[in-house]
Order: sequence, then structure tokens, then C-alpha cells
Amino acid sequence: MSARPFIVIGEKIHCTRVFKTDGNRIVKNPDGSYALSYRRAEEHRQMPIPPEIAAGRDWAAGKVKHCAVALHQALRGKGEARELGKDYLQALAEEQERQGAHYLDVNVDEYTADPSERAEAMRWIARVLQETSRLPLSIDSSQTSVLRAGLAVCDRARGRPMLNSASLERADAIGLTAEYDADVVASAAGEKSLPRTVEERLANLRELVGRLKKLGRPDDSLFLDPLVFPVATDGRNGQSFLEAVAAIRREFGPALHITAGFSNVSFGLPNRKLINEVFAWLAREAGADSGIVDPGQINGALLDALDPASEGFRLARALLMNEDEFGAEFIAAAREGRI
Repeated sequence: MSARPFIVIGEKIHCTRVFKTDGNRIVKNPDGSYALSYRRAEEHRQMPIPPEIAAGRDWAAGKVKHCAVALHQALRGKGEARELGKDYLQALAEEQERQGAHYLDVNVDEYTADPSERAEAMRWIARVLQETSRLPLSIDSSQTSVLRAGLAVCDRARGRPMLNSASLERADAIGLTAEYDADVVASAAGEKSLPRTVEERLANLRELVGRLKKLGRPDDSLFLDPLVFPVATDGRNGQSFLEAVAAIRREFGPALHITAGFSNVSFGLPNRKLINEVFAWLAREAGADSGIVDPGQINGALLDALDPASEGFRLARALLMNEDEFGAEFIAAAREGRI
């Protein structure tokens, strides 16, 4: 068990996140229309899904971007649907706060491709989330103008907001950390490519941290992200990441934070929840103290409760450490219902 608190950057309010259209969160009404089912204030509620969404390509592929739908209703809907869109997003914020999140990560990029509309949507949603949650926001976007729009409306009374993310690849975002006195997810992405080795990750972070410190950013505001890649594409990816975490902790010391989007490791595999939990546990043991995660699935208390002697843990660990070639044993156990 790690003595360091595990800082959760709650990832649920992200317009890329999807539900399956045949899942239990989707309700089909007698008139053929659809709605998203959710809970708030101990009540079951339903937010209508616009007909154009249900007729779109994502829906035909069996998925729906539920946060994007809520934002669509809140900003473009009418009457009750408009209020329910706002209500749905606020319910997600309250849920993550109850589940132990320390920040709320917010990304609206998939809502629209128009930069000005993205910026306006970010300003709107940041204000709405702060109406209902006491947590600081983590402003997440691929565009610097959208990051700026979100950071500008963050309430400093609840603590420093977070910028997600800055990197050598996105050098224009680095200065925003000082301009808005923000914590930052400092990504190990290189100027022209993604790192694969421990050495490449360290070299990129060394340069990025140097730039951030020249801006006067304190160590405790820096959340270094070594970047997680799927083990399904290369069985060495899990072990390489864990080795990078340990090396980063040795080099940069105890005051900086180490975070990651742990769920990336399990793409394309069965029982992803178990793999993600074990991976986060291993990363914490290696020196990580944060995660960009669903707080209902990964948080400090849940990691403390994992049993390293259980069959599921052992099989997931072997998969992640490249001891189970091609994940054959893990996949067989999942198919047989043993894990």
C-alpha cells in the first residue's frame, strides 16, 4: 500500500466517451425515440436523445457519445430537453465528487469542429459545472484557444485549475500554466513523435519540466504523464511504462506528481476494468500518485482493496508485464468466466 495519496483526475465529462446503444443506459420509448437514463438527487431521470443523433453514423455503429449529446441538448435543445442536458452534465460532476475525484477533467472537442464554438462551449460548461461541484476543473483540449477559454472562467477559490495538457509537441500551451497559475498535465510527447522507450520519455520530460520551472511553476503543480500505450499492440508497452514511472520518480524526486490515462493500456482486450485496476496498482507501486481515470473504477481506496494473490490480479499482472505471451492465458480465463 502506497503512503502517497492517489490524486484522481475524473475523466467522465469528456465528449469522446461512449455508451453502447444496446446498453442499460439507453431507453427506447414507445414512440421509437431514445433517451439517456441517469440518476440525480436519488431520482431516475431521462434525457432525450435528438433524432438526428439516433440517425447518425455513431449510432449505426452501436455507440453514442453521451456527453456530446448532453452538451448538444443544453446548448441547442429547447424547453425541458435543454434543462435536462445541463442537469445530466451536473449529475456527472456530482457523481465524480462523491466517488473521490480531486479534479473534473472537461473536454468538448468532439462536440463541434468549429474552434469558436468549442471555446464558447468550454466557457459554458466550466461555469455550469462550478455551479454544482466544489472541485477544481481540469481543462482538456487539443486547441490552445479552448484551453485558454476554460482556464479564464475557473474559480480560483476552489484551488488551482489544471491544464490538460502541455508538451513539447504543444509548446504554445506551456505558457498558459503561468498565465493562469494552473496545475498541468505535462505529457512526455516529443516535438515530432511519441516516445516509446524509457530514455525517450525522460529526455522529453526533462526538457519540458525545465521550461515549466523557468516560468516559476512549483513542483507540486506538475503532473508528469509518461504516456500509456496498449499492450494489445505491443506486449512490452506495460512494462516499459512502469519502468518509465520508476525512472521519472528517481530523477525528479517526490514533490512532482506522476499521472496517466491508465485505461489506454487495455484497448482491444476483454475484462478491461480488471486490467486497468491492476495496471494502476502496479503504477502506484512504481511511483505514480495520480490517474486520469473514472473515479468509480479507480481511486486510492479501490486500489488498496485489490488482492495481489487473486487469480485475476495474477493473470492481469502477467499480461501487463509481458509474461503471458499474446495474453493467451488471460484471454482464456476471461472466456471461461474465471476472471
